[in-house]
Amino acid sequence: MDFLASTHLHITTWVIALILFFVALATAKPKVVHMILRLDYLLILITGIALFIDGMALDMGMLYGLKLIAGLLVIAMMEMTLVKKSKGKPYTTFLILVFVFFFIALFLGFKLPMGINFLA
Repeated sequence: MDFLASTHLHITTWVIALILFFVALATAKPKVVHMILRLDYLLILITGIALFIDGMALDMGMLYGLKLIAGLLVIAMMEMTLVKKSKGKPYTTFLILVFVFFFIALFLGFKLPMGINFLA
C-alpha cells in the first residue's frame, strides 16, 4: 500500500489526466483519448483513496474527506464536459466547474500534511 499511497504517483496521474483532458477537448473525435482518460480516472481514484486511508491516521479526516470529494467532483466535471462536447451541447459551465473544483482540490492537497510544501 505504500507504493499506491505515494503523493508523487498521485500527482503524476492527475497531471497526465489534465493533459489528456485538454487533448480530448482539442480533438474533433476524442474517442480513444477519452477511453485512456477514463482508465487514468481509475488510477487517480486508486491512488487518491490510498492517500485518504493514510491521511486518516493524521487526525485530519475531515479535510482529507473534503479533498476526496473535491477530487471526485473534478473527475465528474471533466467527464461531463467531454460528454457534452461530444454531443454538441454547450459545455462552458462544466469547464469552469472543472477549474473551480480543481483549484479547491489543489489547494487542499498542497495544504494538508501529506502534500508538498512549496514555502519550506
